[in-house]
Amino acid sequence: MNDELQMISGFLGGLALFVFGMNMMSECLQKAAGEKMKNILKVLTANPVMGVLAGALVTAVLQSSSATTVMAIGFVSAELISLPQAISVILGANIGTTMTAQIIAFKFSDYIYIILFTGFVIWFMSKTEKEKNIGQTIFAFGLLFLGIEIMGSVMQPFAESPVFIGMIEQVSEIPVLGVVVGTLMTLIVQSSSATIAVLQNFASQTGPDGVSSILGLAGAIPILLGNNVGTTITAVLASAGQTRDAGRTAAAHCVFNISGCLLFIWFVKPFAAFIQRISPKGPETAVISRQIANAHTVFNVAMTLIWIPLIWLMVRIVTWIIPEKTPELTDYKNTV
Repeated sequence: MNDELQMISGFLGGLALFVFGMNMMSECLQKAAGEKMKNILKVLTANPVMGVLAGALVTAVLQSSSATTVMAIGFVSAELISLPQAISVILGANIGTTMTAQIIAFKFSDYIYIILFTGFVIWFMSKTEKEKNIGQTIFAFGLLFLGIEIMGSVMQPFAESPVFIGMIEQVSEIPVLGVVVGTLMTLIVQSSSATIAVLQNFASQTGPDGVSSILGLAGAIPILLGNNVGTTITAVLASAGQTRDAGRTAAAHCVFNISGCLLFIWFVKPFAAFIQRISPKGPETAVISRQIANAHTVFNVAMTLIWIPLIWLMVRIVTWIIPEKTPELTDYKNTV
């Protein structure tokens, strides 16, 4: 197997481990706490602020904004909560999902195999379903970081390739191109957490000077914005065949992320400078993973603060996008 094919297969294998670990962890957490989280969503959506907090909490616990979004769409479809309540949950889910990037920014390289072994032992030695779910969650957490470690180990040769460096320079200099790349990555992988993990890992590679990041924070932010746009496809698919308000909830998720992208794309460099100011200091390749996680969190918190008082406007926008069904001509004839 030649070097290029070995690098690509290593990267894809690492990505597969990460996505599998992420999905397994999310499923086990949903088994362990899914019903409780559903009850929290029902109870804590009385007002927009509480709805946002509920959405953020449920997503942070379940480690899946998709799960929270699908719950909200299901509740709206069943008329358990109203459209404005569902939108507030969606806003919160976008904040909660940033916890994954924050966790990934921690360096667990020295503890991966201990985590895997601990999870494996609990999983196979436990007698109850709840304990087995805990063991599986810990094991999946280890798989997640093992996938990241594998991807990181095979990315370095890519970072030294002149052709690849030229492509990255184009993305860094043209923010819109970065948005397109991020969107396509998430549409293909079907996991914004996975694509952000890839982004964090790749940005941690050194560039040609052997010191700075190959991508830099200003180059990573447009890709991050694209990741947020790409993740809306899950909500759109989940709303297919559901009620109009369910479709409007999915549309609200799209409006939130697309409006944020259109706003922040004009301020990439000032935004990057702000994130660098509030993030840990040190060599760029050592801190950029945390900077990307912080950029993700700040973006979603800022957009949520903008949209909370404008939920009424969001309702009007999504109602315009998916209007009420107009009566057919035959209905008018029957009333005459």
